[in-house]
Amino acid sequence: MTQPYPEDAATRIAAGYETAGPSLVLGSVVHDGQPHPEAQVRVPLAMLNRHGLIAGATGTGKTKTLQLLAEQLSAAGVPVVVADVKGDLSGLSAPGAGGDRVTQRAANTADSWTGSAFPTEFLSLGGIGPGVPVRATMTQFGPTLLAKVLDLNATQESSLGLVFHYADGAGLPLLDLKDLRSVISWLVSDEGKPELKALGGLSASTAGVLLRELIGLQELGGDVFFGEPEWEPTDLMRVGADGRGVISAVELAAVQDRPALFSTFLMWLLAELFEELPEVGDVDKPKLVFFFDEAHLLFSGASKAFLESVTQTVRLIRSKGVGIFFVTQNPTDVPSAVLGQLGNRVQHALRTFTPEDADALRKTVKTFPKSKDYDIAEMLTSLGIGEAAVTVLSDRGTPTPVAWTMLRSPRSLMGPVEPAVLQQAVASSPLQAKYGQPVDRGSAYERLAARLAPPAPPPVEEEPARRAEPEPEPEEESVVKQVLGSAAFKSFARSAASSLGREITRGLFGTRRRPR
Repeated sequence: MTQPYPEDAATRIAAGYETAGPSLVLGSVVHDGQPHPEAQVRVPLAMLNRHGLIAGATGTGKTKTLQLLAEQLSAAGVPVVVADVKGDLSGLSAPGAGGDRVTQRAANTADSWTGSAFPTEFLSLGGIGPGVPVRATMTQFGPTLLAKVLDLNATQESSLGLVFHYADGAGLPLLDLKDLRSVISWLVSDEGKPELKALGGLSASTAGVLLRELIGLQELGGDVFFGEPEWEPTDLMRVGADGRGVISAVELAAVQDRPALFSTFLMWLLAELFEELPEVGDVDKPKLVFFFDEAHLLFSGASKAFLESVTQTVRLIRSKGVGIFFVTQNPTDVPSAVLGQLGNRVQHALRTFTPEDADALRKTVKTFPKSKDYDIAEMLTSLGIGEAAVTVLSDRGTPTPVAWTMLRSPRSLMGPVEPAVLQQAVASSPLQAKYGQPVDRGSAYERLAARLAPPAPPPVEEEPARRAEPEPEPEEESVVKQVLGSAAFKSFARSAASSLGREITRGLFGTRRRPR
């Protein structure tokens, strides 16, 4: 495991983690099987927007590491987003309970531990589970992310993009699932076939496949995720009156059975941040740090276009002051193009129960800097719970030496809070009034329904010889229905839609860019 180097190896390793600016303390160096409290392992706060990876087998302490980092970021005034897949992270809002293990861990890591609660906002996708509802309009969500949710192939994804393009150009707002279904139904109807033909690459059979997939998504309850009021990304970037960053915990336990949906929705939040935030370059501390738990779900079965968009988002969002940490079991779960951009690594223990596990271990070892103090492969299989192999970027932007690290204990509750406490926190949230109740305003569904509605019969004239008025005033409802069905209106709508379509621009994932 260790090599015969000087006894002060722990001090020498810790010297690589010294920084002049503010930093987060992960824990203390372990060498020759013993923790060295005076040898501290730190991450410069300014390097947190260079992204990171928290990896390790189940039960090795990944969630506690995420909790430890989120707490210190909040204390430093940095807003945080965490994906709470198992419901464990609600404990961030309550002070932790001490004990013999916590006391011993505090002594081994030179930590003056005290239980502390942190400002936490609980969110839920579509209002499923406890939390302020997070919704997206279909137009804002875009075709690329929706194709990932629906598990479409490349041809179907391209066709879905054409449907969105048509809706953008035709002035048909796609706010919820029924809006998109109505547009596709319109295109395959007798009245809409001319528009379908004009789209070119969209066949009637593919439109039918898309329609069936959307119906299936609605039957699974997926329609609640789409609609208004739509979430505004700036509400993830709040700082409390005490100067601490607000931790937004996206509660996902109630939607664990829909991994493609919740992982893609998290990516939508990131995409919205990317499109909304201005360029800031290098900053003393991040504007926000986003922890993406169960990251393998994001990449599993993803199309080439989707992976390219993820890679580009990770590469470019750093300049907007946002840091991303992917949390998963194996580094090999993350594509190489993304993994190469994760400068901060906290690797918990790996297990080698199968040949695939052994292969993952070999690949993981190759991603670490060479170490003269540890046998990396042996270390990765020998780490205890709450210990990790760490290498981060120093304040000069260079990788630090690999450090076997005993991690500090989180100061908040290491487990979920009581359901009643969680519900009370959600009910008292200042965001509840803004997002709590869904809104269903007129959109594509209503507009297309008006087109397909039969015109009302003309009013019966009581006086056949009635004198014609120079400016007749027929009933409004009848006129609207007749105009909507007229060829002149359709021509005007297409012309107006072309102008509107030029104003709609979409980002990396096909998400609609909000007007500034």
